[in-house]
Amino acid sequence: MKNILFIMYDQLRFDYLSCYGHKHLHTPNFDRVAARGVRFTNAYVQSPVCGSSRMSTYTGRYSSSHGAGWNKFPLRIGEITLGDHLRENGMECWLLGKTHMVADEEGMARLGIDKNSVIGVRQAECGFDPWARDDGLHGNGVTDNYGDNDGAYNCYLKGKGYDGENPWTDYANGSVENGKMASGWFLENANKPANIKEEDSETPWLTREAIKFIDENEGPWCAHVSYIKPHWPYIVPAPYHEMYGPEHIQSLIRDDSERDNPNPVFEAFFNNKIAKTFQNDEARRQALGAYMGLIKQCDDQLGVLLDHLEATGKDKDTVIVLTSDHGDYLGDHWLGEKDLFHQVSVKVPLIISHPDSAFDGTRGTVCDELVEQIDLAPTFVEIAEGEIPIHIMEGRSLMPLLLGEVPANWRQFVISEYDYSITPMRYSLELESWDARLFMVFDGRYKLMHSAGGHRPMLFDLQEDPNEFNDLGESLDHSEVIDLLYQYLNQWSLRMSQRVTMSEADIKKETGKPVKQGILVAVHHESDLPPEITAKYTGPARQIHFEREEDRIRYGGK
Repeated sequence: MKNILFIMYDQLRFDYLSCYGHKHLHTPNFDRVAARGVRFTNAYVQSPVCGSSRMSTYTGRYSSSHGAGWNKFPLRIGEITLGDHLRENGMECWLLGKTHMVADEEGMARLGIDKNSVIGVRQAECGFDPWARDDGLHGNGVTDNYGDNDGAYNCYLKGKGYDGENPWTDYANGSVENGKMASGWFLENANKPANIKEEDSETPWLTREAIKFIDENEGPWCAHVSYIKPHWPYIVPAPYHEMYGPEHIQSLIRDDSERDNPNPVFEAFFNNKIAKTFQNDEARRQALGAYMGLIKQCDDQLGVLLDHLEATGKDKDTVIVLTSDHGDYLGDHWLGEKDLFHQVSVKVPLIISHPDSAFDGTRGTVCDELVEQIDLAPTFVEIAEGEIPIHIMEGRSLMPLLLGEVPANWRQFVISEYDYSITPMRYSLELESWDARLFMVFDGRYKLMHSAGGHRPMLFDLQEDPNEFNDLGESLDHSEVIDLLYQYLNQWSLRMSQRVTMSEADIKKETGKPVKQGILVAVHHESDLPPEITAKYTGPARQIHFEREEDRIRYGGK
């Protein structure tokens, strides 16, 4: 059984790696893994927001199946996750870094689960055993704090002598100008070096934790090394802060026509404050320089990790998986952040390298099949030599594709969902929370966005319009395409998603069991069933002995 090094980067766009086509941002270590394995070109997340996307990845289930539709929406108690599945098959499952998991504390309290017990910790950590949990966001606000100022990384910084309540924000994600704080929260400071030694910044710190884990643990294990970067705040330590200038920035994927008669949902999003900031060319340039620097630092640290695996010989026993939880608009399509379903937001890099010789034939190849992030969980179960629980996991194992085989019944479309009930856009659209939901269905050419709030759909033809500028949602010429995509969406909505307590083996075992247990419904003649089924109900009558004469007469006859 192989180990699995499952590396996830936060908010890493697929087209900001050289192996995916970026002309100026060279990422030789991502390319190095791609040369050893398979690079997927059509990998999609199940929700374009951190929390929901990750819960889908960790459960192998769609957002509407597990119910954690947005950041800080608790994953309900009892939801079976990757760690549960892998441990059942003899593989440990550890977390190093971020999950964005929020525990269902009400559910734990209702069931009397001690948060400090093994099961309580695993429920709170999304099924992982935590090696160094740190979600990487430690904001200090006027009402309360976002994140734990005493998390693993802040504790490391304090131990290194970085002072203050929250060195994450003061040092790792801030700079200094004229003796004053220049916070990374403000894009005007994105071109400044973070106020920290490079080796003490978040990405090298987590790399060292990963190396320590690898050195101290024997397999088989799955190590989820989950980097917070290149997620904002957009600020990076020297020398990465000055590696990229305006000449390295890719052209905007943006057109004025996108704002002519826009879909109301799209309009609400490109008019929000984040989008307005990224419509400012100076702010965008500042952010992009830091964003590319953060990616370059991630690539360098990936090289450190790969070198260590090779030096210890553990590369021969380890499957390497590189991916992201979603992309980043960075001003494209007049938007900032993620949220909607354009390629730059919902499509992610996915590179998998398996060391076994059986995979030699696909090294350095590209797979264009439609895959979903929920496919990783069943893939990992298969790597752990387990049986994929198809009644729970809704993804499909990628192992055939890694071997260069495409199953005849491979998926025709991919799905992504977005619950924006907690955002300001819901209120600007005057929607109830249950209507503030979006669905994407993409068949490899046409992409449809459906709004539960009753707005017209958005439709893009990526063959004719790869930049997704021309919304065909009102095109009469595309009514048949829209109907077909809605048929796909309806087919998906009718999936079996909640029968998670009965496996296929259980169903087979229970089929016909009531008859064998003596439950004989609507049988006309005893001869209609075989004697072994009716044996308990045929033969000589039983004799009843009555103590009272009236009972003997009543029940036994005169």
